[in-house]
Amino acid sequence: RISLSHSFFFSSVSHSHFPIADASREERKRSNFSILAEEKIKHFLFDSLLREIIAILQSTMGRCIYGSSAVAFFIFTFFLLTAYASPQNSESGHHNLTGSGQINSNSVLVALLDSRYTELAELVEKALLLQTLEDAVGRHNITIFAPRNEALERDLDPAFKRFLLQPGNLKSLQTLILSHIIPNRVGSNQWPGEKSGRVKHATLGSDQVLHLSKIKGNGKRLVNSAVITRPDDLTRPDGLIHGIERLLIPRSVQEDFNRRRNLRSISAVLPEGAPEIDPRTNRLKKSAAASVSIPAGSPPVLPIQSAMAPGPSLAPAPAPGPGGARRHFNGDAQVKDFIHTLLHYGGYNEMADILVNLTSLATEMGRLVSEGYVLTVLAPNDEAMAKLTTDQLSEPGAPEQIMYYHIIPEYQTEESMYNSVRRFGKVKYETLRFPHKVAAKEADGSVKFGSGDRSAYLFDPDIYTDGRISVQGIDGVLFPEEVETVKKPSSSVKKVVQQRRGKLLEVACRMLGAIGKDSYLSNC
Repeated sequence: RISLSHSFFFSSVSHSHFPIADASREERKRSNFSILAEEKIKHFLFDSLLREIIAILQSTMGRCIYGSSAVAFFIFTFFLLTAYASPQNSESGHHNLTGSGQINSNSVLVALLDSRYTELAELVEKALLLQTLEDAVGRHNITIFAPRNEALERDLDPAFKRFLLQPGNLKSLQTLILSHIIPNRVGSNQWPGEKSGRVKHATLGSDQVLHLSKIKGNGKRLVNSAVITRPDDLTRPDGLIHGIERLLIPRSVQEDFNRRRNLRSISAVLPEGAPEIDPRTNRLKKSAAASVSIPAGSPPVLPIQSAMAPGPSLAPAPAPGPGGARRHFNGDAQVKDFIHTLLHYGGYNEMADILVNLTSLATEMGRLVSEGYVLTVLAPNDEAMAKLTTDQLSEPGAPEQIMYYHIIPEYQTEESMYNSVRRFGKVKYETLRFPHKVAAKEADGSVKFGSGDRSAYLFDPDIYTDGRISVQGIDGVLFPEEVETVKKPSSSVKKVVQQRRGKLLEVACRMLGAIGKDSYLSNC
């Protein structure tokens, strides 16, 4: 009876607490607390098992049990309870605070990951704050103000969200998250009244404070200027969570975002999506406001070639030729802009240093763009550049040759390259290191360049896209494939050595020939 009931309970718990829908997302969020969840289930099973054993013992003691079976049953029960009640099984299950800062399964952090505030939980994970919050919970109670998912999905400025998720802005994201957490317990019953005014509370973020107040008349609770929509939504022994209507943005984070957006000379262009191309005209799609109705009798918009079926050799178009004087571009400004983008994006400082300081490639690229050419730069990140050896960089012109192999004289985005490798399997792009080409193919849902140990994946897509220069981040340094010279095996030919006649016979024949008697020997 015990085994059947507990197997049914375990299956019901696993299906109720770990749904199959959105499994990949939920498992990723709960990976840091899987041990705590297992611990919670284990202790619940132990408690229910203990209650059933006590019930069996009570029913058994009411009868008369004779023989050694009753003694064996009691001994088995004693050792079972001893094993489950050992310190290894119960040292952290029912304690909220430990010396190492670990948390239990009934923590407010576990409740946050299992709650409806999935967007906030995902930001906490991306900000690498799980360990910081675990240490904070180990020292004191916390109060979390969690914005609703709609406030982070639809109401938040996409440019600001993109700014927060960039690797170079990790400090801003951490400041934003920590400014929503108070290092003490503030329940709805502890909220200041309408007459007491605003009460200031320090947060886990440095120099960030929250002001709690109530609206006069309706009594709605406020944190700064955001309304508390779900007071005391989740309550745990080590803290609680209040639901709020929108995200609280600290002034320092807003200033960082405005500085990135407003500076002209050193500002970074925010990554944008790939341009939309009309497959019929092979031109950029115009906005609805710019579209004008075509009057009757006008010549056809589409060329005749567009009505023909595409051949099997259809591939991304090569770079256009240089334009005339009327099609002049400020290539130096565009190259300077994309180099500053690499610096502000974070993780590509070595690439920018090589382009500007170690080589004159920045000037050459600016000249090409000014003449009308378009370029796609495959930029290795700092981790990949750190793996280069001294021998690879010591040869004269080695940095230039390495960078030339990472510049494609075409305008390609992450979307266009991925569509090409999906359609054609393997695509080879021309590079500025003529005649070498860089091969690309699909792998693991991304674009993989090169082959073997010298391959690299498209790691950070569309770091910079302005229609003339496209920068795609990769996680490795590419080198041309070495052409192996196949040596033909030398065929071993046996030389037949003609045997020489004996010396004595030669001397005899010579002497007989001198006197005219060489006919006496047939061998002469």
